[in-house]
Amino acid sequence: MKGWVIALIVVGVIVLAGIGWAVSTYNGMVRDQEEIATRFSDIDVQLMRRADLIPNLVNTVKGYAAHEDKIFTEVANARSRLLAAATPVEKMAANDQLTGALGRLLAIAESYPALKANENFLRLQDELAGTENRIGYARAKYNEAVRSFNTRIKVFPASLIATRSGFEPKPYFEAEPAAKTAPRVEF
Repeated sequence: MKGWVIALIVVGVIVLAGIGWAVSTYNGMVRDQEEIATRFSDIDVQLMRRADLIPNLVNTVKGYAAHEDKIFTEVANARSRLLAAATPVEKMAANDQLTGALGRLLAIAESYPALKANENFLRLQDELAGTENRIGYARAKYNEAVRSFNTRIKVFPASLIATRSGFEPKPYFEAEPAAKTAPRVEF
């Protein structure tokens, strides 16, 4: 009789430890998802900051290169797509389009020496460069959180909890190959 009691206690401790592990693993995955959401929000804040700088930059360039309507329209459309994007994947694609359009806008600016010397343009250019750096930093932190989460849900035995709980891998914030070069903002 005493052996059965000890066996039941041991089994009970093992079951409780397993339940504790499962709850802890599940809660860790939830925390990781929240970290990813927070990190993406950090990217979003910087993308919105950049989007807010664009109208001033475009207006400054327009003062010197009014006949470059195509690029102004392209930048405006790309900015609108970024502001309308709702999901991380949509924001990534819109960001790539905006980055390409900004690069072309800044390339046009190189053709206008008076514009390159304009104080407002130089200030906006510096703000844009700083924002691009902050976007890069926020993107790195987001991708770090995604890597941690994706690894957690794929390794055994945590993958069993992830599969049953509906946790799925999150996308990395990656630039399209054509947009991997940041707009050149040095003159």
